[in-house]
Amino acid sequence: MPANRQSPWMHSILLLLLLPALSTTFSCNHLRHQDAIFSWKSLQLLQNMAPPPPQPCPQQDVTFPFPETLLESKDKKQAAIITLRILQHLFNMLSSPHTPPHWIDRTRHSLLNQIQHYIHHLEQCFVNQGTRSQRRGPRNAHLSINKYFRSIHNFLQHNNYNACTWDHVRLQARDCFRHVDTLIRWMKSRAPLTASSKHLNTQ
Repeated sequence: MPANRQSPWMHSILLLLLLPALSTTFSCNHLRHQDAIFSWKSLQLLQNMAPPPPQPCPQQDVTFPFPETLLESKDKKQAAIITLRILQHLFNMLSSPHTPPHWIDRTRHSLLNQIQHYIHHLEQCFVNQGTRSQRRGPRNAHLSINKYFRSIHNFLQHNNYNACTWDHVRLQARDCFRHVDTLIRWMKSRAPLTASSKHLNTQ
């Protein structure tokens, strides 16, 4: 229903404004057991909510290079900030009132709720208010993530939010959850990050 589809979109704007409220001292030394399965559950929901478009899509050579240098962070706090930024943008994107009608709205809301809860969890990992630049993390990382998601948003707008365009976006969301999995696993193990997660195989 229109009202229900609008409310997550409005809430996503508020969530994106929450990032400046991050603080400078990272305090989640022991992440929860649920962290290990967050990305897997998210990928399952993403797959279930977005069946193939009803009509065959023309072949499009579309790429959105993810700034994978962000996955090479050796600082646990910065990895958490990058994870948070990615999830906030994903929430914003998947909350759009322009998602295709063949997507399963109930499952989409379940995915949005899961993302929202994990965003809240990450926000609790920061204490002691700091300056805005510290709360945002490195400026280059902030700009790189914004540029990546802006290119996806522009692609949607340019193609009038059609179903085939959203299927490309679904693939980007899938990759983003894999990147989040990489970051979460590194935060749990404090081992060096790899450029992409090898643990998730959901198509």
